[in-house]
Amino acid sequence: MKFGHHICAYEEEIVQALAKLIAIPSVCGEAEPGRPYGTSSAQALSCILSMAEEMGFSTRNVENYAGHAEYSCGQEGLAAVLAHVDVVPAGMGWDTDPFTLTRKGNLLFGRGVLDDKGAAIVALYCLKALKDHGVTGKRNIRAIFGAGEEVGMEDLKVYFQQEPLPDLAFTPDSDYGICNREKGILHGDFSCVNDSTVIQSFLAGSVVNAVPDRATAVLRCSSEDFVTLQKNSREMEGEFLFEESPDGGKIISKGVASHAMCPEEGKNSAAYLLRLLATVFSPQQMGTLLSFLQKKIGIELNGESLGLKQEDAPSGPLTLNLGIVRLDGEDALARIDIRFPVTGDSETIVSALRTQAEQAGVQFWASTLNPPLYFPEDAPLIGILQDAYESVMGEKPTLYATGGGTYARAVPGRCVAFGPAFPDEPDRRMHNSNEHIDLERFMLHAQICLEAMYRMIIEG
Repeated sequence: MKFGHHICAYEEEIVQALAKLIAIPSVCGEAEPGRPYGTSSAQALSCILSMAEEMGFSTRNVENYAGHAEYSCGQEGLAAVLAHVDVVPAGMGWDTDPFTLTRKGNLLFGRGVLDDKGAAIVALYCLKALKDHGVTGKRNIRAIFGAGEEVGMEDLKVYFQQEPLPDLAFTPDSDYGICNREKGILHGDFSCVNDSTVIQSFLAGSVVNAVPDRATAVLRCSSEDFVTLQKNSREMEGEFLFEESPDGGKIISKGVASHAMCPEEGKNSAAYLLRLLATVFSPQQMGTLLSFLQKKIGIELNGESLGLKQEDAPSGPLTLNLGIVRLDGEDALARIDIRFPVTGDSETIVSALRTQAEQAGVQFWASTLNPPLYFPEDAPLIGILQDAYESVMGEKPTLYATGGGTYARAVPGRCVAFGPAFPDEPDRRMHNSNEHIDLERFMLHAQICLEAMYRMIIEG
Protein backbone atom coordinates (compact mmCIF):
# COMPACT_ATOMS: atom_id res chain seq x y z
CA MET A 1 0.00 0.00 0.00
CA LYS A 2 1.37 3.40 -1.02
CA PHE A 3 1.30 6.31 1.39
CA GLY A 4 3.56 9.01 -0.07
CA HIS A 5 0.90 10.67 -2.24
CA HIS A 6 -0.78 12.10 0.90
CA ILE A 7 1.85 14.84 1.06
CA CYS A 8 0.46 16.47 -2.10
CA ALA A 9 -2.41 17.94 -0.09
CA TYR A 10 0.08 20.10 1.81
CA GLU A 11 1.80 21.73 -1.20
CA GLU A 12 0.61 25.30 -0.59
CA GLU A 13 1.36 25.08 3.12
CA ILE A 14 4.85 23.81 2.32
CA VAL A 15 5.53 26.75 0.01
CA GLN A 16 4.26 29.26 2.59
CA ALA A 17 6.37 27.72 5.36
CA LEU A 18 9.41 27.64 3.10
CA ALA A 19 8.99 31.35 2.35
CA LYS A 20 9.02 32.08 6.08
CA LEU A 21 12.21 30.09 6.61
CA ILE A 22 13.98 31.48 3.52
CA ALA A 23 13.39 35.02 4.86
CA ILE A 24 15.82 34.30 7.70
CA PRO A 25 19.40 34.82 6.37
CA SER A 26 20.76 31.95 8.43
CA VAL A 27 24.41 32.13 7.42
CA CYS A 28 26.49 30.92 10.35
CA GLY A 29 28.29 33.76 12.09
CA GLU A 30 30.43 34.40 15.13
CA ALA A 31 29.42 32.51 18.25
CA GLU A 32 27.36 34.43 20.81
CA PRO A 33 26.26 33.42 24.29
CA GLY A 34 23.75 30.62 23.81
CA ARG A 35 24.04 30.85 20.01
CA PRO A 36 27.03 28.83 18.79
CA TYR A 37 26.45 29.83 15.15
CA GLY A 38 25.22 33.35 15.69
CA THR A 39 21.78 34.95 15.82
CA SER A 40 20.40 34.16 12.35
CA SER A 41 21.15 30.46 12.52
CA ALA A 42 19.46 30.24 15.92
CA GLN A 43 16.45 32.16 14.56
CA ALA A 44 16.02 29.67 11.72
CA LEU A 45 16.15 26.73 14.12
CA SER A 46 13.64 28.40 16.43
CA CYS A 47 11.39 29.16 13.47
CA ILE A 48 11.07 25.57 12.26
CA LEU A 49 10.70 24.19 15.78
CA SER A 50 7.91 26.71 16.42
CA MET A 51 6.16 25.45 13.29
CA ALA A 52 6.46 21.91 14.67
CA GLU A 53 5.01 22.92 18.03
CA GLU A 54 2.04 24.55 16.31
CA MET A 55 1.43 21.20 14.58
CA GLY A 56 1.31 19.51 17.96
CA PHE A 57 4.69 17.77 17.97
CA SER A 58 7.00 17.47 20.93
CA THR A 59 10.21 19.38 20.22
CA ARG A 60 13.61 19.98 21.73
CA ASN A 61 16.24 22.60 20.99
CA VAL A 62 19.71 21.41 22.02
CA GLU A 63 21.51 24.67 22.83
CA ASN A 64 20.85 26.10 19.34
CA TYR A 65 23.14 23.49 17.79
CA ALA A 66 20.26 21.36 16.55
CA GLY A 67 16.74 20.36 17.48
CA HIS A 68 14.00 17.89 16.63
CA ALA A 69 10.30 17.40 16.20
CA GLU A 70 9.05 13.93 17.15
CA TYR A 71 5.97 11.93 16.20
CA SER A 72 5.52 9.25 18.84
CA CYS A 73 3.82 6.45 16.95
CA GLY A 74 5.76 3.29 17.76
CA GLN A 75 6.52 0.86 20.55
CA GLU A 76 10.30 0.60 20.20
CA GLY A 77 13.15 2.13 18.27
CA LEU A 78 13.63 5.43 16.50
CA ALA A 79 13.80 6.51 12.86
CA ALA A 80 14.85 9.97 11.69
CA VAL A 81 15.22 12.38 8.81
CA LEU A 82 18.18 14.76 9.16
CA ALA A 83 18.14 18.18 7.50
CA HIS A 84 19.70 21.58 8.18
CA VAL A 85 18.46 25.15 8.29
CA ASP A 86 21.75 27.06 7.96
CA VAL A 87 22.92 28.21 4.53
CA VAL A 88 26.04 29.41 2.77
CA PRO A 89 26.39 33.15 2.08
CA ALA A 90 24.30 34.51 -0.78
CA GLY A 91 27.28 35.66 -2.86
CA MET A 92 27.08 37.76 -6.01
CA GLY A 93 25.01 37.57 -9.17
CA TRP A 94 21.43 37.02 -7.99
CA ASP A 95 18.52 38.09 -10.20
CA THR A 96 16.19 38.07 -7.17
CA ASP A 97 16.50 38.81 -3.47
CA PRO A 98 18.17 35.63 -2.17
CA PHE A 99 16.26 35.85 1.11
CA THR A 100 12.82 36.31 -0.44
CA LEU A 101 11.21 33.20 -1.86
CA THR A 102 10.44 34.16 -5.45
CA ARG A 103 8.29 32.13 -7.82
CA LYS A 104 8.83 32.24 -11.58
CA GLY A 105 6.50 29.80 -13.26
CA ASN A 106 7.15 26.46 -11.61
CA LEU A 107 10.56 27.50 -10.19
CA LEU A 108 11.16 28.74 -6.65
CA PHE A 109 14.27 30.87 -6.07
CA GLY A 110 16.03 31.65 -2.80
CA ARG A 111 19.10 30.78 -0.76
CA GLY A 112 18.42 27.43 0.85
CA VAL A 113 15.48 26.23 -1.25
CA LEU A 114 17.63 23.30 -2.35
CA ASP A 115 20.29 23.19 0.36
CA ASP A 116 18.59 22.41 2.66
CA LYS A 117 15.61 24.42 3.89
CA GLY A 118 13.25 23.02 1.31
CA ALA A 119 13.99 19.46 2.40
CA ALA A 120 13.73 20.47 6.07
CA ILE A 121 10.23 21.89 5.56
CA VAL A 122 9.16 18.81 3.60
CA ALA A 123 10.42 16.52 6.37
CA LEU A 124 8.34 18.48 8.89
CA TYR A 125 5.20 18.26 6.76
CA CYS A 126 5.78 14.55 6.23
CA LEU A 127 5.61 14.23 10.02
CA LYS A 128 2.35 16.16 9.91
CA ALA A 129 0.93 13.87 7.23
CA LEU A 130 1.82 10.80 9.29
CA LYS A 131 0.21 12.34 12.38
CA ASP A 132 -2.88 13.58 10.55
CA HIS A 133 -3.50 10.08 9.18
CA GLY A 134 -2.90 8.41 12.54
CA VAL A 135 -0.08 6.16 11.33
CA THR A 136 1.29 3.79 13.97
CA GLY A 137 3.98 1.18 13.71
CA LYS A 138 7.18 -0.17 15.15
CA ARG A 139 9.23 3.01 15.58
CA ASN A 140 8.85 6.62 16.63
CA ILE A 141 10.17 9.10 14.11
CA ARG A 142 11.94 12.45 14.31
CA ALA A 143 12.76 15.25 11.94
CA ILE A 144 16.13 16.50 13.20
CA PHE A 145 17.23 19.99 12.18
CA GLY A 146 20.84 21.12 12.39
CA ALA A 147 21.97 24.75 12.58
CA GLY A 148 25.64 24.43 11.61
CA GLU A 149 25.96 21.90 8.78
CA GLU A 150 27.71 24.28 6.39
CA VAL A 151 30.53 25.02 8.84
CA GLY A 152 31.73 21.56 9.82
CA MET A 153 28.70 19.62 11.14
CA GLU A 154 29.66 19.96 14.80
CA ASP A 155 25.98 20.70 15.39
CA LEU A 156 24.88 17.07 15.28
CA LYS A 157 27.89 15.91 17.25
CA VAL A 158 26.65 18.05 20.13
CA TYR A 159 23.04 17.00 19.54
CA PHE A 160 23.84 13.29 19.69
CA GLN A 161 25.79 13.75 22.89
CA GLN A 162 22.41 14.49 24.48
CA GLU A 163 19.95 12.58 22.30
CA PRO A 164 19.88 8.93 21.12
CA LEU A 165 21.10 7.85 17.72
CA PRO A 166 18.29 6.70 15.44
CA ASP A 167 18.17 3.07 14.34
CA LEU A 168 17.40 4.07 10.74
CA ALA A 169 17.82 7.46 9.11
CA PHE A 170 18.33 9.33 5.89
CA THR A 171 19.35 12.87 5.06
CA PRO A 172 17.71 14.61 2.06
CA ASP A 173 20.75 16.76 1.32
CA SER A 174 22.17 15.27 -1.87
CA ASP A 175 20.77 13.58 -4.98
CA TYR A 176 18.69 10.55 -5.85
CA GLY A 177 19.33 7.49 -5.94
CA ILE A 178 20.95 6.43 -2.68
CA CYS A 179 24.38 7.73 -1.70
CA ASN A 180 26.11 4.90 0.17
CA ARG A 181 29.64 6.25 -0.33
CA GLU A 182 30.88 9.67 0.75
CA LYS A 183 34.43 10.83 0.22
CA GLY A 184 36.52 11.95 3.16
CA ILE A 185 36.63 15.69 3.78
CA LEU A 186 39.72 17.57 4.90
CA HIS A 187 39.84 21.31 5.55
CA GLY A 188 43.24 22.82 6.16
CA ASP A 189 44.95 26.18 6.59
CA PHE A 190 48.19 27.48 5.13
CA SER A 191 49.66 30.53 6.84
CA CYS A 192 52.78 32.66 7.15
CA VAL A 193 53.85 36.26 7.57
CA ASN A 194 52.78 38.55 4.75
CA ASP A 195 56.08 39.31 3.01
CA SER A 196 54.81 40.42 -0.40
CA THR A 197 56.52 43.54 -1.70
CA VAL A 198 53.85 44.46 -4.26
CA ILE A 199 50.54 43.01 -3.09
CA GLN A 200 49.04 45.11 -0.31
CA SER A 201 45.98 42.92 0.06
CA PHE A 202 44.44 39.84 -1.54
CA LEU A 203 40.92 38.79 -0.53
CA ALA A 204 38.88 35.89 -1.90
CA GLY A 205 36.13 33.62 -0.60
CA SER A 206 33.99 33.59 2.52
CA VAL A 207 33.55 29.84 3.14
CA VAL A 208 36.00 27.05 2.44
CA ASN A 209 33.44 24.66 0.95
CA ALA A 210 32.57 26.84 -2.04
CA VAL A 211 34.55 27.95 -5.08
CA PRO A 212 35.07 31.73 -4.65
CA ASP A 213 33.37 33.77 -7.34
CA ARG A 214 35.23 37.00 -6.58
CA ALA A 215 38.82 37.86 -5.67
CA THR A 216 40.39 41.29 -5.21
CA ALA A 217 44.06 42.28 -5.13
CA VAL A 218 45.36 45.76 -4.28
CA LEU A 219 48.83 46.35 -5.73
CA ARG A 220 51.65 48.78 -5.18
CA CYS A 221 53.59 48.65 -8.43
CA SER A 222 54.74 50.68 -11.39
CA SER A 223 52.36 51.89 -14.06
CA GLU A 224 54.27 49.74 -16.56
CA ASP A 225 53.63 46.59 -14.54
CA PHE A 226 49.94 47.43 -14.17
CA VAL A 227 49.56 48.01 -17.91
CA THR A 228 51.34 44.71 -18.59
CA LEU A 229 48.90 42.90 -16.30
CA GLN A 230 46.01 44.38 -18.26
CA LYS A 231 47.60 43.27 -21.53
CA ASN A 232 48.28 39.76 -20.24
CA SER A 233 44.73 39.37 -18.96
CA ARG A 234 43.40 39.67 -22.49
CA GLU A 235 45.46 36.66 -23.54
CA MET A 236 44.48 34.23 -20.78
CA GLU A 237 41.39 32.66 -19.28
CA GLY A 238 39.54 34.67 -16.66
CA GLU A 239 37.46 37.82 -16.30
CA PHE A 240 39.22 40.81 -14.72
CA LEU A 241 38.44 44.42 -13.92
CA PHE A 242 41.23 46.97 -13.42
CA GLU A 243 41.25 50.22 -11.45
CA GLU A 244 44.61 52.04 -11.76
CA SER A 245 45.88 54.39 -9.06
CA PRO A 246 48.98 56.61 -8.79
CA ASP A 247 50.96 53.93 -6.92
CA GLY A 248 49.53 50.79 -8.52
CA GLY A 249 45.88 49.78 -8.60
CA LYS A 250 43.22 47.18 -7.87
CA ILE A 251 42.30 44.05 -9.82
CA ILE A 252 38.98 42.26 -9.39
CA SER A 253 38.73 38.71 -10.65
CA LYS A 254 35.26 37.36 -11.42
CA GLY A 255 34.71 33.62 -11.27
CA VAL A 256 31.83 31.17 -10.98
CA ALA A 257 30.79 29.77 -7.62
CA SER A 258 30.08 26.09 -7.05
CA HIS A 259 30.14 23.59 -4.21
CA ALA A 260 33.60 22.40 -3.23
CA MET A 261 32.54 18.80 -3.83
CA CYS A 262 32.41 19.59 -7.59
CA PRO A 263 34.94 22.39 -8.16
CA GLU A 264 34.99 21.61 -11.87
CA GLU A 265 31.53 23.19 -12.12
CA GLY A 266 32.90 26.56 -10.99
CA LYS A 267 35.73 28.87 -11.90
CA ASN A 268 38.03 29.84 -9.06
CA SER A 269 38.48 33.62 -9.07
CA ALA A 270 41.42 33.43 -6.65
CA ALA A 271 43.33 30.86 -8.70
CA TYR A 272 42.94 32.80 -11.94
CA LEU A 273 43.99 36.05 -10.27
CA LEU A 274 47.11 34.40 -8.83
CA ARG A 275 48.00 33.06 -12.26
CA LEU A 276 47.66 36.52 -13.76
CA LEU A 277 49.85 38.14 -11.09
CA ALA A 278 52.54 35.52 -11.64
CA THR A 279 52.91 36.60 -15.28
CA VAL A 280 54.49 39.88 -14.09
CA PHE A 281 55.74 39.47 -10.53
CA SER A 282 58.47 37.15 -9.26
CA PRO A 283 57.83 34.71 -6.36
CA GLN A 284 59.72 37.09 -4.09
CA GLN A 285 57.50 40.00 -5.10
CA MET A 286 54.29 37.97 -4.69
CA GLY A 287 55.41 36.74 -1.30
CA THR A 288 55.80 33.32 0.30
CA LEU A 289 52.17 32.26 0.60
CA LEU A 290 50.81 33.54 -2.70
CA SER A 291 53.72 32.17 -4.70
CA PHE A 292 53.25 28.82 -2.92
CA LEU A 293 49.55 28.77 -3.80
CA GLN A 294 50.27 29.66 -7.41
CA LYS A 295 52.98 27.00 -7.78
CA LYS A 296 51.47 24.15 -5.78
CA ILE A 297 47.72 24.63 -6.39
CA GLY A 298 47.22 27.05 -9.27
CA ILE A 299 44.09 26.17 -11.24
CA GLU A 300 44.49 22.44 -10.57
CA LEU A 301 41.52 20.66 -9.03
CA ASN A 302 43.21 17.32 -8.22
CA GLY A 303 46.12 18.30 -5.95
CA GLU A 304 48.68 16.89 -8.38
CA SER A 305 51.41 19.48 -7.71
CA LEU A 306 51.03 18.83 -3.99
CA GLY A 307 51.53 15.10 -4.57
CA LEU A 308 47.92 14.28 -3.70
CA LYS A 309 46.49 13.03 -7.01
CA GLN A 310 44.56 9.77 -6.48
CA GLU A 311 41.28 8.04 -7.22
CA ASP A 312 39.49 4.77 -6.64
CA ALA A 313 36.71 2.82 -8.35
CA PRO A 314 34.08 3.18 -5.60
CA SER A 315 34.19 6.98 -5.29
CA GLY A 316 36.36 8.59 -7.97
CA PRO A 317 39.17 11.17 -7.79
CA LEU A 318 40.44 13.45 -5.05
CA THR A 319 39.39 17.08 -5.53
CA LEU A 320 40.89 20.22 -4.05
CA ASN A 321 39.31 23.66 -3.72
CA LEU A 322 41.16 26.84 -2.78
CA GLY A 323 38.24 28.35 -0.88
CA ILE A 324 39.62 31.32 1.06
CA VAL A 325 42.64 33.58 0.66
CA ARG A 326 43.32 36.43 3.08
CA LEU A 327 46.42 38.59 2.74
CA ASP A 328 46.11 41.83 4.63
CA GLY A 329 48.40 43.62 7.05
CA GLU A 330 51.03 41.32 8.57
CA ASP A 331 49.26 37.98 8.04
CA ALA A 332 48.69 35.71 5.08
CA LEU A 333 46.20 32.82 5.23
CA ALA A 334 44.65 30.36 2.78
CA ARG A 335 42.08 27.62 3.41
CA ILE A 336 41.55 24.56 1.26
CA ASP A 337 38.83 21.92 0.99
CA ILE A 338 39.87 18.41 -0.07
CA ARG A 339 37.47 15.55 -0.86
CA PHE A 340 39.41 12.28 -0.93
CA PRO A 341 38.41 8.76 -2.06
CA VAL A 342 36.77 6.34 0.36
CA THR A 343 39.87 4.13 0.22
CA GLY A 344 42.23 7.08 0.76
CA ASP A 345 44.34 7.67 3.85
CA SER A 346 43.94 11.02 5.56
CA GLU A 347 47.22 10.76 7.49
CA THR A 348 49.17 10.39 4.25
CA ILE A 349 47.41 13.40 2.76
CA VAL A 350 48.04 15.59 5.81
CA SER A 351 51.68 14.52 5.93
CA ALA A 352 52.18 15.42 2.26
CA LEU A 353 50.54 18.82 2.74
CA ARG A 354 52.65 19.59 5.79
CA THR A 355 55.86 18.57 4.02
CA GLN A 356 55.12 20.66 0.94
CA ALA A 357 54.24 23.67 3.09
CA GLU A 358 57.33 23.43 5.29
CA GLN A 359 59.59 23.22 2.26
CA ALA A 360 58.15 26.54 1.10
CA GLY A 361 58.35 28.24 4.50
CA VAL A 362 54.60 27.97 5.13
CA GLN A 363 52.77 26.41 8.07
CA PHE A 364 49.94 23.91 7.55
CA TRP A 365 47.42 22.42 9.93
CA ALA A 366 44.29 20.39 9.39
CA SER A 367 41.28 22.19 10.86
CA THR A 368 38.57 19.64 9.99
CA LEU A 369 38.75 15.96 9.15
CA ASN A 370 35.67 13.87 8.39
CA PRO A 371 36.47 10.26 7.49
CA PRO A 372 34.87 8.60 4.45
CA LEU A 373 31.53 6.80 4.67
CA TYR A 374 30.89 3.41 3.06
CA PHE A 375 27.45 1.86 3.69
CA PRO A 376 26.75 -1.81 2.81
CA GLU A 377 24.58 -2.31 -0.25
CA ASP A 378 22.60 -5.16 1.35
CA ALA A 379 21.64 -3.29 4.54
CA PRO A 380 17.90 -3.26 5.40
CA LEU A 381 17.80 0.55 5.20
CA ILE A 382 18.91 0.44 1.56
CA GLY A 383 16.03 -1.91 0.74
CA ILE A 384 13.48 0.33 2.50
CA LEU A 385 14.63 3.40 0.57
CA GLN A 386 14.78 1.54 -2.73
CA ASP A 387 11.21 0.34 -2.29
CA ALA A 388 10.01 3.82 -1.30
CA TYR A 389 11.59 5.37 -4.38
CA GLU A 390 10.23 2.67 -6.67
CA SER A 391 6.70 3.10 -5.33
CA VAL A 392 6.71 6.73 -6.55
CA MET A 393 9.03 6.68 -9.55
CA GLY A 394 8.36 3.19 -10.94
CA GLU A 395 12.00 2.10 -10.89
CA LYS A 396 14.62 1.31 -8.30
CA PRO A 397 17.21 3.99 -7.54
CA THR A 398 20.89 3.45 -8.20
CA LEU A 399 23.60 3.54 -5.55
CA TYR A 400 26.27 6.15 -5.99
CA ALA A 401 29.23 7.96 -4.44
CA THR A 402 29.60 11.68 -3.73
CA GLY A 403 32.28 14.16 -2.82
CA GLY A 404 29.75 15.96 -0.66
CA GLY A 405 29.65 15.64 3.08
CA THR A 406 26.26 15.00 4.65
CA TYR A 407 24.79 14.29 8.05
CA ALA A 408 25.07 10.57 7.27
CA ARG A 409 28.54 10.83 8.81
CA ALA A 410 26.95 11.81 12.13
CA VAL A 411 25.07 8.48 12.26
CA PRO A 412 27.63 6.02 10.85
CA GLY A 413 26.23 2.69 9.76
CA ARG A 414 22.62 3.85 10.20
CA CYS A 415 22.12 6.70 7.73
CA VAL A 416 22.58 7.54 4.04
CA ALA A 417 21.93 10.56 1.84
CA PHE A 418 18.72 10.24 -0.19
CA GLY A 419 17.38 13.09 -2.37
CA PRO A 420 16.07 15.71 -2.84
CA ALA A 421 17.51 16.47 -6.33
CA PHE A 422 17.00 14.13 -9.28
CA PRO A 423 20.01 13.26 -11.45
CA ASP A 424 18.29 14.26 -14.71
CA GLU A 425 17.46 17.77 -13.51
CA PRO A 426 19.38 20.77 -14.87
CA ASP A 427 21.80 22.62 -12.60
CA ARG A 428 19.84 24.16 -9.74
CA ARG A 429 22.88 26.20 -8.62
CA MET A 430 23.45 24.89 -5.12
CA HIS A 431 25.98 27.13 -3.33
CA ASN A 432 25.67 29.50 -6.30
CA SER A 433 23.58 32.53 -7.23
CA ASN A 434 19.98 31.94 -8.28
CA GLU A 435 19.62 28.71 -6.30
CA HIS A 436 16.24 27.22 -7.18
CA ILE A 437 13.96 24.19 -7.20
CA ASP A 438 11.36 22.97 -9.65
CA LEU A 439 8.18 22.72 -7.56
CA GLU A 440 6.73 19.80 -9.50
CA ARG A 441 9.90 17.75 -9.12
CA PHE A 442 10.24 18.85 -5.53
CA MET A 443 6.79 17.50 -4.71
CA LEU A 444 7.90 14.18 -6.21
CA HIS A 445 10.71 14.28 -3.67
CA ALA A 446 8.13 15.03 -0.99
CA GLN A 447 6.19 11.89 -1.96
CA ILE A 448 9.34 9.77 -1.84
CA CYS A 449 10.30 11.31 1.50
CA LEU A 450 6.91 10.57 3.05
CA GLU A 451 6.87 7.05 1.64
CA ALA A 452 10.33 6.39 3.10
CA MET A 453 9.37 7.80 6.51
CA TYR A 454 6.16 5.71 6.52
CA ARG A 455 8.12 2.54 5.72
CA MET A 456 10.80 3.26 8.35
CA ILE A 457 8.00 3.43 10.95
CA ILE A 458 6.16 0.25 10.01
CA GLU A 459 8.87 -2.12 8.68
CA GLY A 460 11.06 -4.33 10.83
